[in-house]
Amino acid sequence: MPRRRIGFWYRFAAVICKPPLVVLLKRDWRGMENIPAEGGFITAVNHNSHIDPFAYAHFQYNTGRVPRFLAKSGLFKKGFVGAAMRGTGQIPVYRESTDALSAFRAAIDAVERGECVAFYPEGTLTRDPDGWPMTGKTGAARVALQTKCPVIPVAQWGANELLPPYAKKPRLFPRKTHRVLAGPPVDLDRFYDREMTPELLKEATEAIMAAITRQLEQIRGEKAPETPYDPRRERIEQRRKTRAQSRRDRTRNDRVQDDRAAAQEAAQEEGLGK
Repeated sequence: MPRRRIGFWYRFAAVICKPPLVVLLKRDWRGMENIPAEGGFITAVNHNSHIDPFAYAHFQYNTGRVPRFLAKSGLFKKGFVGAAMRGTGQIPVYRESTDALSAFRAAIDAVERGECVAFYPEGTLTRDPDGWPMTGKTGAARVALQTKCPVIPVAQWGANELLPPYAKKPRLFPRKTHRVLAGPPVDLDRFYDREMTPELLKEATEAIMAAITRQLEQIRGEKAPETPYDPRRERIEQRRKTRAQSRRDRTRNDRVQDDRAAAQEAAQEEGLGK
């Protein structure tokens, strides 16, 4: 299937975004040969800065296969932003859908048309203290298993040094390097033609996240933690700690109240004895 033309809106966005990116970030981009020249595919990318979608889009744009990002459907409705989102072929996600697969129908359609669909499987900026990929959500796996398209794991590092996660001001000096490494397609053959159960999707997602993490290990030259950071597990642990602290506080308050009651009783008895 032939490539889709980049189009006016994407070129317009590139004219606006590329010059500041070139000024702010040096580039160390590898693995472009793993980006398919034709046909639909998915790129699964780690997310560690609010500006890394722009930096990653710069890399992907230069491969000639522009990415179609998933975004909230409300952004497409009106105004300049809506026109730009529609014009650049970004993909609306209808989060109000109760059917998890139909929420990604537009992404499936884009892959089947021969597009590159870019997923951030973590769903948000990583909360891992050292910037490693977290556990992923199952959207990329759902689309990949439905379409049987290649999934290219992409790791990036450096935009987070320019603008760290949740920071409000960039660190402009010294000039940072945006490093990208695109790997070979993730082997998902063992998951094809099987019932798409939550367990299967979880296992396929873990395979995708592990591939992204391996690419990032090469970029950083160090080993990732054996167990990825899991926000849900952390929330559960935090709630457990909060409940335990509340119980301790209640116990401490009960002891204080008991001591006060005992002191009052002792004072009353002393008064009666006079």
